[in-house]
Amino acid sequence: MRVADYARLIALAALWGASFIFTRSASPEFGAIPTAWVRVQLGGLVLIGYFAAIGFDVGWRRDWRRFALIGVLNSSIPFSLYAFAALNLPASYSAIFNSTTSLFGATFAAVWLADPLTPRKLAGLVMGICGVALVAGLGGAETDANFFLAMAACLCAAVSYATVGVYVRKYARDLEPRAIAGASQMVAGVILLPLLVLDQPKTLDVDIAANLLGLALLSSGVAYLLYYRLLADVGPSKALTVTFLIPAFAMLWGAVFLDEAITLTMLLGTAVIIGGTLLVTSRDRTVTEIALPEPAGMKGER
Repeated sequence: MRVADYARLIALAALWGASFIFTRSASPEFGAIPTAWVRVQLGGLVLIGYFAAIGFDVGWRRDWRRFALIGVLNSSIPFSLYAFAALNLPASYSAIFNSTTSLFGATFAAVWLADPLTPRKLAGLVMGICGVALVAGLGGAETDANFFLAMAACLCAAVSYATVGVYVRKYARDLEPRAIAGASQMVAGVILLPLLVLDQPKTLDVDIAANLLGLALLSSGVAYLLYYRLLADVGPSKALTVTFLIPAFAMLWGAVFLDEAITLTMLLGTAVIIGGTLLVTSRDRTVTEIALPEPAGMKGER
């Protein structure tokens, strides 16, 4: 990898880690569903506008049904759940629980993709569960009913990510990843729109607007463009190492901008989860790779 590639990788991790900070800042004041809706709708518009500028054909007419399903599982559900969790959960905790996506993905791959759970992978799953329990029980946050409800929302979001990963691997490998990124977010915004009746936007001031713009434009629009540039330049295996950097940046941004505490137990729990993730993966493949397919012409590259 070149210096520019490492810079893009770090920038991507910083942007995706910041998404939890933006959500934590906006959701309690603006509303969970409105925050998720702004993220997907505005982020999708940025990507679709970029595609129009470069003459890229998304393929709406042919693939809208698959875009819709992916949009629900990969954007509408998880973004709403993380926005709900942000009502009560520190941003760094959401990022740590988000890292369990790979563990759920390994389990679902064993069921639906004939990818057996070897003793090594089972050990990794156990490690991941222990890491979550460690952070939840001894991380330092106030563990009341709202905390555990928010934690459950994060874990359900990770399940949704893992589910869409299996679906894409099995039924949508022919779709262009850029098209998935833009179209699925646009569809997710349309799907969330009726729910705004139940959870209408609340307070909107300059600070909240800035966080919403950061969430949509930076952590969605710009981040996806960086991600697919990395995929094209260095391949999926190296690009997906960003997965292991996101919790670190989320904890850093949480400490700097939200005065969130970083405890030794949080660091240890994160390390245990990442260690478990490494065990359930093989040959430098992460389960995130299932969720985000490779660009055309790169299939099979490792």
